[in-house]
Amino acid sequence: MTRREFTLQGEYTYDRSGPVRWLLSHLLRYPALPLATIVAAVLNNACYSYRQILIGLGFDLLTSADWSTTGLLGLALGAVGVSAGQGVSGLLRNYSNEFLAQRVERDARDELYVNLLGKSQTFHGQQRIGDIMARATNDVRMLYLMFSPGLMLIIDSLMAIVVPIALIGQIHYRLLLTPSLFVVVLAITVADYNRRLKPVSIARREQFGTMNAGLAEAIAGIEVVKANARERHEYLKFIRDARLFRDHFVRQGEIQARYLPLLAFGVAWAGAFFHALFLWRSGTISLGQVIAFMGLMGTLRFPTFISIFSFNLVQLGVASAERILELLKTETDLDENKAGVAKEIQGEVIFENVSFGYDGVPVLKNISFTARPGETIAIVGQTGSGKTTLTRLIDRIFDADRGRVLVDGISVRDWSLKSLRSQISAIEQDVFLFSRSLAENIAFGRADASEKDIEQAAHEAQAHGFITGLADSYGTKVGERGVTLSGGERQRIAIARAFLTNPRILILDDSTSAIDSATEDQIQRAMRRISSQRTTFLITHRISQIRWADRILVLRRGELVDQGTHDQLLERSEDYRRIFAKYDA
Repeated sequence: MTRREFTLQGEYTYDRSGPVRWLLSHLLRYPALPLATIVAAVLNNACYSYRQILIGLGFDLLTSADWSTTGLLGLALGAVGVSAGQGVSGLLRNYSNEFLAQRVERDARDELYVNLLGKSQTFHGQQRIGDIMARATNDVRMLYLMFSPGLMLIIDSLMAIVVPIALIGQIHYRLLLTPSLFVVVLAITVADYNRRLKPVSIARREQFGTMNAGLAEAIAGIEVVKANARERHEYLKFIRDARLFRDHFVRQGEIQARYLPLLAFGVAWAGAFFHALFLWRSGTISLGQVIAFMGLMGTLRFPTFISIFSFNLVQLGVASAERILELLKTETDLDENKAGVAKEIQGEVIFENVSFGYDGVPVLKNISFTARPGETIAIVGQTGSGKTTLTRLIDRIFDADRGRVLVDGISVRDWSLKSLRSQISAIEQDVFLFSRSLAENIAFGRADASEKDIEQAAHEAQAHGFITGLADSYGTKVGERGVTLSGGERQRIAIARAFLTNPRILILDDSTSAIDSATEDQIQRAMRRISSQRTTFLITHRISQIRWADRILVLRRGELVDQGTHDQLLERSEDYRRIFAKYDA
């Protein structure tokens, strides 16, 4: 069973054993639509091909000695009828195929998005955002183009071969020689074309992801780029990526320029014409049958010509499906554990000989301590000592490699992930805000929050003043990641969000670093008031905050070297005195 942190109830299950099977499982979710497309394509090509038969009968009628206007009118009306049938069946074919393509694109995008939401933080930390966006947008879009017009053209092309050849066989079996040989040559040359095109299609999709990832990183880090005067470097890097992407297009063009089926069709058409005239001269077939036969041979030009485009779209679609499937099949570290414990947290947190590392590099070693409900635990240590990592084990952003983390005496692995995380709130120094209104950002963790609740939380976080000073007050839209606000304003919005969710466990990771001292004092009073009702973990370099903690954990290179009150640690811990002196300085 694939582990995920989030799933949707009633989520449809697709076959992910390979890109083709995955596409087929999407296709077969709506069996009526591909069936309608195939039936309509058969009718469409039958009507078009039979019109050639009617034209041949018309010539035979006109060249006979006793032809009548009534007979000619009947053939003309028949031609009108099959033309109308061709139009109606073509409309049905296009409608059903377009509907199918739109649904496959929608379902694939939904599946990928839900899957990404269910991935662990470890997975997301190793990805390039630009490449993921390329897969979620451009690659998913290629699935639509694969089905419409790609798959529709292939089905139509197949029917444009089968139906005319069947009718040629009805005219005279000896006329099947040339079209049969042509179909064999067509199959061989198209197979060779696809073989040469496939690696280019895959490389093109991969290079697009690389180019998009580089562009996204440069734009996201534009402040760093400008601060270091690296605009030209990033420009040249993008140009190199774009040229590689262009080169794959050029290579594709070279393969298409050597497309042999059209040449084979020209030779086959000439050979068929010679063969038909030979049979006519020998009296085997009539002149009208020669004309009907050549008209049916002419219909084979469409599948020959269109295959240069249709198979390319299918190759790109399969390449895109492979890239999407690569993300879908990537295993995540955690599982949401829907059947796990789901109840109100009291706030006791226990670490029992906990060790953790990133990619085999140890970060925490044999950490053991107990935080009682309502306690405020400060965590101090030099940079890189594992302070933030320790708190991320509590809400299972990461799982301990060894040992156990328990909340209310229950291992965090045994809790329902949704229940556990919904009762733990973490405020970090690098606050993330969504491109939404301030009210929506504050209420992000609590959908049922009223306007009064939002304003009360903002008051306690000392954010109400600056919010009401904005043009649209709580309705003000903030830019991506909240860039339109200052660092201190973003932190106050995050603190208001935490106040509103009323968590049982609160994690504050340098959450007031960008706030001035006067505002910080006001926020600290509010925090102390709510901290008495919940367990709080505090990571900070502010001495004023460390002092009022019930207990302080001292970390050194991933090990817990001491714990106690501020006065106790000053008296007995050299590590704490060194850290305290540094902070005090």
